[in-house]
Amino acid sequence: QYRLVESGGALVQPGGSLRLSCTAAPGFEMDWRGIAWFRQAPGKEGEGVSCITVSGSQTYYTDSVKGRFAISRDHTKNMVYLQMNDLRAEDTALYYCVADPYIDCEEDRIELETRAPGEPYRGRGTQVTVSS
Repeated sequence: QYRLVESGGALVQPGGSLRLSCTAAPGFEMDWRGIAWFRQAPGKEGEGVSCITVSGSQTYYTDSVKGRFAISRDHTKNMVYLQMNDLRAEDTALYYCVADPYIDCEEDRIELETRAPGEPYRGRGTQVTVSS
């Protein structure tokens, strides 16, 4: 069962931009949870891309996207966004969001929290393809 819903993925040329959105599925509360974006490319393991705390005051990024991606949240709309600029071919992946308590969101670590019981609160994902 997916607790989150992502949107905004598309085919885009290198150097282009996209904004991904993550919102709660009906019946799920995400407003008081930290949120992280992960991505998984074919044949590769999932990678933590960015995360944001409940208040939005702290945001973290994996090194490869620093300066290009920006995460934000709008509590009035119950949304978390990932603005992606200067996209590169290596950004091609399925992007999905995951909610607390299933994330470890720190400056040097954006990972799934495997100690939490049950299945992660996540979405199905949205495909981002960067190609000319």
